[in-house]
Amino acid sequence: MEKVELRSRLRACLLALSPEQRKEKSRKACRNLIATEPFQNASIVMMFLSLPHEVDTSEAILQAWQLGKTVVVPKISWQQRHMIPVRINSLDTGFSTGTWGLRNPTTGVPIPFGQIDLVVTPALGYDRAGNRLGRGGSYYDRFFANKDLTATRCGLAFAEQVMELIPTTESDEPVEWLVTDEEVVHCNGQKGA
Repeated sequence: MEKVELRSRLRACLLALSPEQRKEKSRKACRNLIATEPFQNASIVMMFLSLPHEVDTSEAILQAWQLGKTVVVPKISWQQRHMIPVRINSLDTGFSTGTWGLRNPTTGVPIPFGQIDLVVTPALGYDRAGNRLGRGGSYYDRFFANKDLTATRCGLAFAEQVMELIPTTESDEPVEWLVTDEEVVHCNGQKGA
């Protein structure tokens, strides 16, 4: 299946979840993430600010703060087409909301790539080998390609977003862990595997 068709199918799958299902599945996915060794061992965790139909990461972010961790999120530079990791101390203030409901930090101290221990990434779909299908902008692929970034990469999604095989290209960057509301998978991280 081609990426365009797969994206369309996965978007429809996400839209089919009721708000109640999304809330319950998000809670389970966040608890599974919090229980992982990479999350427990991380001092600086990069989380994503969820779009309306994605796993709601707020429970994991709040837990990270309770555990004394530093939380960073991507600040998107639309003109330069890249992400800057910035520290946040609140989920309530310091954000603008974009066209698709994406919250983007308006403040926040940039954190060097090399200091981040864990990057929790969104995607439309994953396979169990760690391949991810993003929304088509390649923001995370470019972010992961940074030579200073040594953090563990972890995908966070609903079980419905896990596919048998995600098609990949040379520029696609896989994750090492995949966490859903139903499972935790330590992936092999091999492109196209």
